Amino acid sequence: MKGFLNEILRGLRACPKYLPAKYFYDETGDRLFQQIMSSPEYYLTRCEYEIFSLKTPAIADLLQSHLPLFDLVELGAGDCLKSRFLLKELVHRNLSFTFYPVDISANVIEQLTQTLPEAIPGLKLHGLNGEYLAMLEKARQLSDRPKVVLFLGANIGNLEKDQTGIFLAQIRATLKKGDLLCIGFDLKKDPDIILSAYNDKAGLTRAFNLNLLKRINREFEADFDLTAFKHFPVYDPVSGACRSFLISLKQQRVNMKTAGESFCFEPYEPVFMEISQKYSRDEILALALTSGFRPLTTFCDSKHWFGDAIWEVDDK
Repeated sequence: MKGFLNEILRGLRACPKYLPAKYFYDETGDRLFQQIMSSPEYYLTRCEYEIFSLKTPAIADLLQSHLPLFDLVELGAGDCLKSRFLLKELVHRNLSFTFYPVDISANVIEQLTQTLPEAIPGLKLHGLNGEYLAMLEKARQLSDRPKVVLFLGANIGNLEKDQTGIFLAQIRATLKKGDLLCIGFDLKKDPDIILSAYNDKAGLTRAFNLNLLKRINREFEADFDLTAFKHFPVYDPVSGACRSFLISLKQQRVNMKTAGESFCFEPYEPVFMEISQKYSRDEILALALTSGFRPLTTFCDSKHWFGDAIWEVDDK
C-alpha cells in the first residue's frame, strides 16, 4: 500500500502528470480488462489466441528440442487464456514441470490457484503475486531447473522504448544460458486498427482508465471527479507508440486526505496513463540482439498483426 501511494504521489507531483498503469488492476480493473480483451476492436487477444490455439504443438516441439526439462514462468499471467493451450499440451506430453504464474494482482493469482489445476488435471502450479523481476528471481530460487519464460499479450509494449532494452537485459540477467523467453509483440499495421483498439465504442477502455481514479479515491480518501476527465488515446505510426491520457475538462483541485496533499489541474491538462508500443520485425530482431538473446523463431497469426517471438539466452 505504501509503495502504491508513493508512486501515485510521485506521478501527480510530476510535470507533466502521470499515473502508473500497473495499478489499473484491482478487482474491478481485472474484470474490465477481461471485457476489453473480448471487445470487437481489441484484436491483440484474438491474434495471439489464434497463434496458441493453432501452433501450440510446434511451440512445444521447439521448447522440448532446446530444453528437455524446464519449468514455465508466465509474467503477467492474467487469466492464462492463451497459455492454457501450451499448459495442456505439456501436461498431455507427460512432462514434469511446475507452472509459475506471476501477476501484480493478488486477485488474479488467487483465482488461478483455485481454478487452473481443476481445468488442467495433473498441472503443478505455484502462483507468485508481485513485481515481474522479483517474482522471476523467486521462481529461480524455488527451482533450479532451466526456465521458459512467457511474456505474452504484448505486455512488453507497456514500456517506453528506452526502458524496454533495460527491462529485457534485467530478465536476461536473471536467467541462465539456454533458458528461453517467449515474448509477444504487437506489430505495426493500419493506424486506424491500432487506435480503435484503445478507444472501443463501448467505452470499456475509458472505464478501465478512470477506474484508477476511483481506486485512488477509495484507498487514499481522494475526491477525483470522474466526470471531469476525458479518456484520450493517440497513435504515432512513426514511433509506433500508442498512448492513453486522461484530460482534465476544467480547472480543478483534487484532495488526497491520506497523504494530506492536494493537486491542481488546469483546463485540458493531460495525465499520461499508459503506452502500448508497436514494433516492426527489424525492431524486434534488434531488441533481441542488444538485450543478450539469440532469436530462434517467431510465430505469427494469419494476418501477421501479432508475433510471439522465442529467444534463447545467449552466452555472451
